[in-house]
Amino acid sequence: MSIRVAVIGCGNRGADVYGTHLQSLGAQIVALVDPRAGRLAEVGARLDVPAHACHAHWDDLFALGRVADAVVIATPDHQHVEPCLRALDLGYHVLLEKPICLDEAELDHLLRAEAESAGTVTVCHVLRSTPIFKEVRGVLDAGVLGPLIGITWSENVGWWHYAHSYVRGNWRASPPAAPFLLAKACHDLDLLRWYAGSPPVTVGSVGGLHHFRPEQAPAGAQGRCVECPVADCPYDARTIYLGRPTDVWPVTVLVAGGGTLADALADGPYGECVYAGHNTVVDHQAVTLGFAGGLTAQLTVSAFTHDISRTFKLVGPYGELRGHMERGELELHDFRTGTARTWHVPTDGNHGGGDFGLVRTWLSALRGEGGWPSPLSVSVDSHRMAFAAERARLTGVAETL
Repeated sequence: MSIRVAVIGCGNRGADVYGTHLQSLGAQIVALVDPRAGRLAEVGARLDVPAHACHAHWDDLFALGRVADAVVIATPDHQHVEPCLRALDLGYHVLLEKPICLDEAELDHLLRAEAESAGTVTVCHVLRSTPIFKEVRGVLDAGVLGPLIGITWSENVGWWHYAHSYVRGNWRASPPAAPFLLAKACHDLDLLRWYAGSPPVTVGSVGGLHHFRPEQAPAGAQGRCVECPVADCPYDARTIYLGRPTDVWPVTVLVAGGGTLADALADGPYGECVYAGHNTVVDHQAVTLGFAGGLTAQLTVSAFTHDISRTFKLVGPYGELRGHMERGELELHDFRTGTARTWHVPTDGNHGGGDFGLVRTWLSALRGEGGWPSPLSVSVDSHRMAFAAERARLTGVAETL
């Protein structure tokens, strides 16, 4: 069965990830929306979308009525809700990039709109489709740990990744982008909710913008890295980007639309000094969560790590499970037998294979071959936790949900 999909938002996630995976799995990309003419032309040529089906705004697409079976919405964070509501009004099935929204009240608005629509909303919580995290779910379901009591979770953002996305990139200022925890770790909050198997009841958080501030700039630092004489700055854009393949993230972000890497470093935001003071989101944050039934979880999200990884520990009365996402490594200690074992799970692809897994499962659901992955109704709790954590961080007072 051929599935026709329109992609609204042709950035890295919309075009390079979801659009590419959909096409590779047999879907037909029939329309594109993006305000950047150069990027629109580039993606249209790559995904075989004719020029007349490439639009500068979603108004132009929706004015045509139903031209596809489903839509991908991967616009900037603050532009998710309006096109999603418009798509639901036309009965489209929607694959919605996270975060769902930037205003907590909009969660209920979207839930009501979906209930009244023939369409559905699947949130891009790709980690539920990642093999290693599905394996963790299998260990829990097998009862090896006994009733789950606690989770310790670290989202290690990576020093250069944080500089790319949260100091120089689209998520450096909130608003208009989502707060750091919502933008980066709603995936992790979603996994904690999935493993807890019960709703969150308490949320506390501390954190702040510790390092990427003007007063932290080394002596002699300049406004742009290409002009800077500081020799040992780890955040020098020349060190981060030069020498990397131009057709692979993150450099693809800099050259999207046909520009050169040299031009991007000379004139664009990705060549700016990280101490310029243009970012407002935190660079280190810790969250404590309590779930119905007594389970507790601690989540730490930090810029200051040597690698980009997720590391975790889940404990119960009968055992302990440790893991490292990027290595695909799991280590299980069984207290009853006194045994331990370590095994590895494939980690090929973005998000350890989760991007491809989510798209494949969503496409199967569109074809009537299975259930919807990460439906809106089960995805909203991750966002409620993130909103509560940000309030708790700002006020210093833990919240009861």
